[in-house]
Amino acid sequence: MAKVAFIGLGNMGGPMAANLVKAGHEVTVFDLVEAAMDSVVAQGASKASSALDALAGADTVITMLPAGKHVAGLYLGDDGLVAKAAEGTLFMDCSTIDADTARRVGEAAEARGLQMLDAPVSGGVKAAQAGSLAFMCGGSADAFARGKLILEGMGKNIFHAGDHGAGQIAKICNNMLLAVHMVGTAEALQLGANNGLDPKVLSEIMLNSSGKNWSLENYNPYPDVMQSAPASNDYQPGFMVQLMLKDLGLAMENSLTTQSSVPMGALARSLYASFSSKGNAQRDFSSILEMFQS
Repeated sequence: MAKVAFIGLGNMGGPMAANLVKAGHEVTVFDLVEAAMDSVVAQGASKASSALDALAGADTVITMLPAGKHVAGLYLGDDGLVAKAAEGTLFMDCSTIDADTARRVGEAAEARGLQMLDAPVSGGVKAAQAGSLAFMCGGSADAFARGKLILEGMGKNIFHAGDHGAGQIAKICNNMLLAVHMVGTAEALQLGANNGLDPKVLSEIMLNSSGKNWSLENYNPYPDVMQSAPASNDYQPGFMVQLMLKDLGLAMENSLTTQSSVPMGALARSLYASFSSKGNAQRDFSSILEMFQS
């Protein structure tokens, strides 16, 4: 079993760290929020006083941070994790950030002879709690083979997308498509409801027809169609609108850099930006259905 330092214990990071404890790893955690640490410590982890304190004695470091600037600030520089880590350390950053920062950090780790994966996740809070996340990894084949053994304690689908940054590219492509088919599913269901169709019946029809998609099958946005979905719990997240908007923003930034045409992704971002600005930022992203009810 590995000695894991886990830094960043938010809605996703906390359950992920707890699942590593359950998998038998020796886990030391750090977060700026004391209560977040206490929750995982109560499940068997140890508490560190700082990120560098968590690094001491760890052979694997996993981070789950809000944005690229936080990742670069933690990993790079004379007092960063890369400079202070012991020989043989494996880093896995599970944050969703821009690919350029992921590449820069990965290359800095390699320059010191360390291994690193950018390993953003898909699946949301429920999947983090259930240990059924999908990981999209960028880095060397050797780093992936080593990291996969640990990621299996937190996820069911673990992919090697390519070199440094490839995991982040795979993540933004996936979530851009998720946004597009969630918006399409929501407007189709509302169109049916506006014409007197029962959304449950319409959902069943589309699930057995060419309109079938992940949002319809696993995350139905219409209230009371799927009892396990956030739509049936007043759109409690889940995956917040503001996080979907962040991921769509990363996709749009990358599309400009690579001169890629993404009209559907751009429209989805515009719709989510408008919806978020009306006080919906912290609701589940499937609540976009309400935009089509007026």
